[in-house]
Amino acid sequence: MRLRYFIYAQLLLVLALVISCVTEFQPGSVSIPTSLIVEGQITDQPGPYSVKLTKTADYSYKSLNLLETGATVTISDNLGNQEVLKEQSPGGVYVTSANGIQGVAGRSYKLTIKTKAGKQYESDAEVLQAAPPILKLYYEYTVETGGLNFAKNQGWNVYLDTKDPEVLGNYYKWDWQNYEFTAVCSQRELPNGTLTGLGCCSNCWNITRCYNCISLSSDANINGQAISRQLIMRVPYKSTSKYYLEVQQQAISKGAYQFWKSVKGLVSNTGGLFDAAPSSVQGNLHCVNDPATLVYGYFGATGVSEQYINVDRSGGQGTPDADPIPIVPQPSACVVCENSLYRTPNKPRWWQF
Repeated sequence: MRLRYFIYAQLLLVLALVISCVTEFQPGSVSIPTSLIVEGQITDQPGPYSVKLTKTADYSYKSLNLLETGATVTISDNLGNQEVLKEQSPGGVYVTSANGIQGVAGRSYKLTIKTKAGKQYESDAEVLQAAPPILKLYYEYTVETGGLNFAKNQGWNVYLDTKDPEVLGNYYKWDWQNYEFTAVCSQRELPNGTLTGLGCCSNCWNITRCYNCISLSSDANINGQAISRQLIMRVPYKSTSKYYLEVQQQAISKGAYQFWKSVKGLVSNTGGLFDAAPSSVQGNLHCVNDPATLVYGYFGATGVSEQYINVDRSGGQGTPDADPIPIVPQPSACVVCENSLYRTPNKPRWWQF
């Protein structure tokens, strides 16, 4: 999802720059080639794994249905193992079975796609490398200067320590996700400004991620040495309760590192004349039966090391900068806690509360 938004944003910036440098005119429509966008990976952790297929479209596109549905999506390795992924409803997301194919360090993996229009796509094969373990995960309380809201200035920086292997050519990407228990699965704002909502039919956790935070590193200058105080994220002072955080250290390929480095450059673009163009992040996929067809995204084979931490926020000063709490009428109907990127009924792996 975030990759598609990055591409659209950069195309719009380029368009704005071009229009601002020529005599103003009113075009009937602006067209860009329809291209496939692929997001997915296989890891050495248990699945299921998912691959999301979407499409670019004209700026004047009205439907907003950008999902690539009805495709045949297959993950295979160099030993002949393979699995055809099952498309989820409402479509565009293809998932392996819970007991299906699993990544193994040392094997190479690739993705093949056949769309219902007959186009065939394939990723370059990638060798999966095991990730070194996370040696330490810790946090420090800090107060930033400036700003009118003292609660917003407070936070806990989460850091990671690890050890790079002796072999040169290791590349890293760090991701995180926060789980927070919620009793409200639907909410809306009333005309008077108050929030009302409906409870969850089962236990439910909201999931928070940072979709435009791209944290990368390589061992080009520190081969075989310790990686210390790698900043993962900053925990906000929105409550005095503990903040449950899962951190993922990924061992990625050189190609994946270069791809995400390019994406990170696009995210930080200011729209200047010398900013990189979106086409510079096409990734490791190509169209087999039409080499001129563009395809964006990356399919990676990734080694993963994970660890969790509970950040104690009871030492924050003053009143937290808390979000409004919806009022749930009693008794009330309940809403199903659907499993998605943003919410899950499944208890987090290390949840202790």
